[in-house]
Amino acid sequence: MLRSSSLDLRPFVLDRIDARTRASQAFFPGQARPLAVATRKMAERFRQGGRLLAFGKGPYATDAQHVSVEFQHPVLVGKRALPALDVSMAFRDWIAAIAGPHDMAMGFGPPRGDPEIAEALRDAAARGVMTFAMPGNDGDYAVAAPSADAHVHQELIELLCHALYESVHVFLEHRESGHDVGASTFLYPFLGKEQQPLDEVVEDVSRSILEKTRDAQRLREGIVAGEGVDRIVRAAIAIRERLDAGGKLLIFGNGGSATDATDWALDCVLPDDGMVPIPAISLALEPACITAIANDVGTEVIFLRQLIAQAASADVAIALSTSGGSKNVILALEEARKRGLLTIALLGYDGGEIARRSLVDHAIVADCDYIPRIQEVQATIYHIMRELLDRLRAHAA
Repeated sequence: MLRSSSLDLRPFVLDRIDARTRASQAFFPGQARPLAVATRKMAERFRQGGRLLAFGKGPYATDAQHVSVEFQHPVLVGKRALPALDVSMAFRDWIAAIAGPHDMAMGFGPPRGDPEIAEALRDAAARGVMTFAMPGNDGDYAVAAPSADAHVHQELIELLCHALYESVHVFLEHRESGHDVGASTFLYPFLGKEQQPLDEVVEDVSRSILEKTRDAQRLREGIVAGEGVDRIVRAAIAIRERLDAGGKLLIFGNGGSATDATDWALDCVLPDDGMVPIPAISLALEPACITAIANDVGTEVIFLRQLIAQAASADVAIALSTSGGSKNVILALEEARKRGLLTIALLGYDGGEIARRSLVDHAIVADCDYIPRIQEVQATIYHIMRELLDRLRAHAA
C-alpha cells in the first residue's frame, strides 16, 4: 500500500504516460520514411570515411553523448564501430577545426530550438557537412519538436535516434547481391539474402521504424498494466523524504545509462517549467575521475570510490542498469546500503542480480530484453519521477 496522503499521484503518472503515447502516435508516422532516407545517406557518408559530430547544451548535451556511445560501441551484436564524437563542450570551434565534407553534424536542443545550435549547423552545412536538426527548421534532416513538453520531446528524439542508429547498420550491410544482415535479422526480419532494390529497403526500413515505436509504446503501457505506477510513486515519496532531510541524489550507470544518469542529474539542477532545483550529482560525469580509478584500481570500483567520497547518510543512491548485473553498479549499491542511503534502481530484463538479491529499497523494472527500448522507458520513468518530486514538494509546502 502507498503511504497515506491527501495527494493522489497515480492519475498524474497515468496522464504523463498517456502524453507520451499520444505524442508518439502523432509524430512518428510522418517521420519514418524521411528518417529511413536520411539513414541511407548517412551510411554512404560512413562508407566514405565520414564522422558523426553530435552536440547540445545542458541536458541536451547528454543526447549527443548517447548518440556517440551508441555508434562507437554498438549494442547490436557483430556490428561495426562507427566514428562519432560528442563535441558539445566547444561545438562551434570543434566543427570549424575538424569537420570535413563527408561528415555529419547532429544538433540537439529544447522544443523551442536553440539559436546557437542552429547557427552551428548552418556553419557545418557550409562546409559540406550533412546536418541533422533535433529540432530545427534547417538541415538535411530537420524535425519539428514532437512535443512542447521538454521531457516528452527528449524521449521521442531518443527513440528516433535509436531507430536511426539501427537503420544505418542495415544500409551499411546492404550488398548488391542482396542483404546479408547477420545479427540485424532479429531487428529487420524482412531482410533476407534475396535481391532487393535500395528503394524497397527504404520502404521496409520505414515500416520497421514504425513498428519499433509501437514496441516502445507497448512497453510504456506495461508500466500501467503492472505494478509500475505504484512503484514509481513509492520511490518518489521515499526520495522526497530524503531530500527534505537534507539529502542529495547520487546517480550512476554505464554507457547509455551513464548519459541518462547525467541527464537526470541535470534535470534536477537545471529544471524546466519552473520546477525548483534539487541537489544531484552524476557519478558518470567526470572522465578524469572515472579513468583514474579504472586505471589505478579497476573498473569495478569506478562508482564505489566516488560514492565513498561524496555520500552522506541522508542521500539517495540511484542506479540505472539495463541488465541489473553490472559489477560496478552492484558494488556501489552495496556500499550505499551499508552507509544507510536510500537505494533506487531502474532496471531492465528481469531486474538481474540487483532484483534477485534485493539490493535496493525500490526497484522499477522495464520487462524487456532489448537495450534501446529499456533505456527509452527508463527515461520516461525518471522524467516522471522528477515531476513527482516537485509536486510532492509543492504539496508539502
